[in-house]
Amino acid sequence: MKENSHYGFMTKALHAGWDYDPATGASGLPIYATSAYQFNSSKHAASLFNLEEDGYIYSRLSNPTVNAFEKGLSALEGGVGAVALSSGQAAFSHLITAICSAGTNLVVSRKVYGGTLTLLQNIFSRFGVETILVDGDHPCQVEQAINDKTRGIISETIGNPLMNVAPLEALAHIAQRHGVPLIIDNTFASPAICRPIEWGTNIVIHSTTKYISGNGNLVGGAIVDGGNFNWSDYPDKFPGLALPDPAYHGITFTEKYGKAALAAKLHCAIVRDMGGCPSAFDAYLLHISLSTLALRMKRHSENAMKVAKFLEMHPQVEWVLYPSLESHPQNDMAKVYMKEGCGGMMAFGVKGGIDAGRKLVDSLELIGHMANLGQTRTLIVHPASTTHSQLSSEERKAAGLSDGLLRLSVGLEDAEDIISDLERGLAAAGK
Repeated sequence: MKENSHYGFMTKALHAGWDYDPATGASGLPIYATSAYQFNSSKHAASLFNLEEDGYIYSRLSNPTVNAFEKGLSALEGGVGAVALSSGQAAFSHLITAICSAGTNLVVSRKVYGGTLTLLQNIFSRFGVETILVDGDHPCQVEQAINDKTRGIISETIGNPLMNVAPLEALAHIAQRHGVPLIIDNTFASPAICRPIEWGTNIVIHSTTKYISGNGNLVGGAIVDGGNFNWSDYPDKFPGLALPDPAYHGITFTEKYGKAALAAKLHCAIVRDMGGCPSAFDAYLLHISLSTLALRMKRHSENAMKVAKFLEMHPQVEWVLYPSLESHPQNDMAKVYMKEGCGGMMAFGVKGGIDAGRKLVDSLELIGHMANLGQTRTLIVHPASTTHSQLSSEERKAAGLSDGLLRLSVGLEDAEDIISDLERGLAAAGK
């Protein structure tokens, strides 16, 4: 498919990134299971290593199967390029390495995924990158926290696990005023539900393990470059992008690659050195999954709304957080950013606190109890003892994460069967 933004989402999902194999004409995407690639000549090899010519050198840097998935995901998000990584954590690690250095900081919503917070506070803090935590739902707090050492703002389209909706436009305006990129983790929504770049976001992050894959059969991550941040305007802040790179004979990525400078820098330098590349087989599976993403997210949203309404009316349930519900504090904003539904993620609390929640989980028969989400099957987890257990009780409290909160990832089963299983668990919780 020729690069053309006028195509609809489903058309892009089916065609973007791959047409056919130029060698055989095969329409199916091959799995290029190779570590290296034959050079035509010594001159050809040198030109590839010097970035004078596009092509493949080594599969840590790029691979045709991986490249096809990257192009497909970038097209769906509306970016200028994407970089696939081995996990969502690898995506954040590689991005932060590209834009931060010792003495800089990131302004981060304290309601983001616990693994993101621990990565920043336990690992990058050791290398001199400070994390400034704010309530990302209040843009004024974000703006007040920014200083001349800030290199980015991090939030999530839909927060994990509190289901808060990020004020994307307001955050984008703040980021633009201060000359820093807005980085949004779009894992919970996926581009089928929300495309943050359309609202001014500069960089989109995914744990492709989740909805992008949908099947729970791999671990992966991705960074999408929105192409809408002028790195060249801030050479002092982002020298690795806007100043000559000594590792590539003085090439300036913004001059050579223009709007796609970040994606190129990540591919050519950061992944080269840090090595968080995905396998060709995983990229093959992810590329296949893109074709059904919109259909799956529609079903996830429909099922989740039925389940959320059931839970909201159940006497054993204290509260439900799902952005499509009228009772959600940011329902109006969700209607603006997510017109096709809000996906399959929700949080709720049962009467009786943590003990009742454990009884509920242990009494389920259909719903899986595991630390994952975004699968075709419905899953449930207790974040305080699993996904956010590395945070202290004070940090969880500051993020609004109660010990009794349950995170539910509503799958594609018949909604009546999901509800029936929850009824069984809630009955046990009430005993």
